[in-house]
Order: sequence, then C-alpha cells, then structure tokens
Amino acid sequence: MPQRVYITGIGIISSIGNNAGSAFTSLVEEKSGIAGITLLDTSLKGKFPLAEVKMATAELLEAVGCSGKKNLTRTALLGMIAAREAIESAGIDDINEFRTGLISATTVGGMDRSENFYKEFLADQKKGHLIDIVNHDCGDSTERIADFLGITGFMTTISTACSSSANSIMFGAQLIKAGFIDRVVAGGTDSVTKFTLNGFNTLMILDKNDCRPFDENRAGLTLGEGAAYVVLESEEVVKSRNKNVLAELTGYGNANDAYHQTASSPEGTGAFLAMQKALHLSGLMPDDIDYINVHGTGTQNNDLSEGIATQNIFGEKMPPFSSTKSYTGHTLGAAGAVEAVIAVISINHGIIFPNLRFETPMKELSITPFTKVMKGVDVRNILSNSFGFGGNNSTLIISKTN
Repeated sequence: MPQRVYITGIGIISSIGNNAGSAFTSLVEEKSGIAGITLLDTSLKGKFPLAEVKMATAELLEAVGCSGKKNLTRTALLGMIAAREAIESAGIDDINEFRTGLISATTVGGMDRSENFYKEFLADQKKGHLIDIVNHDCGDSTERIADFLGITGFMTTISTACSSSANSIMFGAQLIKAGFIDRVVAGGTDSVTKFTLNGFNTLMILDKNDCRPFDENRAGLTLGEGAAYVVLESEEVVKSRNKNVLAELTGYGNANDAYHQTASSPEGTGAFLAMQKALHLSGLMPDDIDYINVHGTGTQNNDLSEGIATQNIFGEKMPPFSSTKSYTGHTLGAAGAVEAVIAVISINHGIIFPNLRFETPMKELSITPFTKVMKGVDVRNILSNSFGFGGNNSTLIISKTN
C-alpha cells in the first residue's frame, strides 16, 4: 500500500504575524495585514497598498542570528524563520535522523538585493556591489534555508509562479510515497520587491485599494510577502515515533491549460482539472469538502475563471469558501504554502476564516464567499487552490486525522 503523508509541523511569517500563533489571532480577529507601503523603497509608495511583513531586513537578520551579514536576501531570511518554526512545531530535534529533504519555492529569489546593484551599476559601470547579485538565483534561498536547518540530504527549488509552493508540497508527498525520503520540509518564500510591484502594475492588475476577491467591483490584487512551510512525514516515521499529527495531505492535483502567459482560461479548464485530480486521488467526493480556500486574487480574470470551475465541480452543493489573500495579500510563490498552513490551523481550531471586504456578488456567478468567522465547525476536509501564470494550476486537499 502507498504511504500516507502526514503534516506534523507548520511555520509561517506574513503580514498578519511572524508565526502561526499571531497569524491565527489576526485571522480570528479579522485583522488584515494589508496597509500602506512602509518598508519598500519605491516611487509607488502612497499609490498602492502592500501586505508587508512588519520587520525590516535588519530585524530579520537579527531574528535568525545573522546580524550584519550582507549575503542573505530578504527572501531567504523569511524562509529561514518560517522553516525553523515548522521544524520546532514538528518536535524534531535531530533533523537528519531520517532521510529528510527540503523543497522550497520562490518566484522573486534574491531580487531585493539585485535591485540595489543595478541602480548604481546602470548609472556608473564602475560602481555597484557584486555581493548584491551573487544570491540572485532562486535556488540560493533554498541552499541558505537548508544550511540554516542543517538539512544535508535532498533539496530542490520550484518556481511555477503562484502555484510554486503548492507544487513543492505536492512534490514532497510524491517523494515520500515513492520511498525516496522519509520526511520533507516543503513550502515557499517570497519578498516584495520593486521589480514585482512594477511588473504587476504594468500588467494593470493591482488594486489601488485593498483587494476584494470575488466581489463584482474587484479591481485587482494586492501584493504581499512572506514564507510558510509544512513538515510532511511518512506513516512509518509517524508510527515509529508516536508523533503528534496536525493533518493529513490526502489529495493533490496539477493541470496546465496553457491558455495564456498570464490569464486563466475563461472556462477555468485547468482549475477544474486540478480540483478533479485532487479529489480523485483523495478518494473524496465533492460533498466531503467542508471548506475551500480559493486562489481568489481579486483580479477580474482569475476570480471569474476560478468561480466557473468551482461551480462546475461542486454544483448546487457549494461548501463555504473564501480567499484569505484578503488578509495576507498575494504572496506569490509562497501563497500555496501560506494557505496550506491556514488550512491546518482551520482544521485544528474548528474555524473557517472569511473573505474580507466582500460586498457585491459577481453577476456571472451564483456563489458568494463566506464573510464572517465561523467557529465550532467540524472541518474535516479542506480544498486549497493555487493557480499560477502560464496556466500552472494546483490543488491540495488537507484532511483531519481523527
């Protein structure tokens, strides 16, 4: 029989808190992390909101015990903090006691430091500090996190746009089931940079106000930053150590409709297939899903495409759904893992978190998101969507274990 894959630890840092506990408090109290730009040095300050982690890079360096170092990117630092929390949450003392891997996702990589170099270099090619670009590659943050955690086995980096960290969790589960490793720290990290803010502004899909997913008057997404990781462990490891289990990863699916470089297909083909595959693998029926954490970016295209696909999967028996990007902003490569961690929190506390700022139903859809905190719910199965540019669509199903 194939291995079951359990989630034994979680870690998160985002605009709604620097750990899982503070994130839970913000979610319950309906406190969004979206606000005016304070940390990013950009000409767009005052024009768009951001969901920034409320710590300067120097503070992040201090938090990981690396004060004064100049070769660590903000992306790596966020990942180090969240991954460390996940390891501690899982009660792991010896990281290499079992065959352990790290699968980390990112889209931005070390762009935050590269921007410092090119500003000076383009003005004068004799200027610019090369130390600012040696850590530009996406894989650098993975190596830094692995070194920080002491992981010496398998490691790899995934960059599939906004589905990146959902895919890292999915890949980690596949490696465990194949017997390649016993456990894996899987998730993703991304920092806000001028490059990403300017890029999404050029695409004209940024809301000048806080994002309003699934609202008829939605005007775009709000960028965020952060990192989140889960510890996935095999059934054998869990039983051999009598480990506490937070949840089980019961299903996952990936599908690419290859419709457009940035837009989702109008019919939601890829989204539909990803959800369908995840349900099939889990052995669950649509009726078994208690809550959907939708991708829900707040753009015209995404919300309509995902809404159509979701309606086609669930029909008239739509479970409660919401986009927690209304709290955290869109954390890009970290988004899938951020929402996976929120799913685990939801299951363990019996709470469904709302879609903030929703007012007007979309005229094309017959469904509307949940808008108030729902407590005392037996949340057994959560379906979490992450849909990326280029049509790279992924769905995770996270389930209660008792």
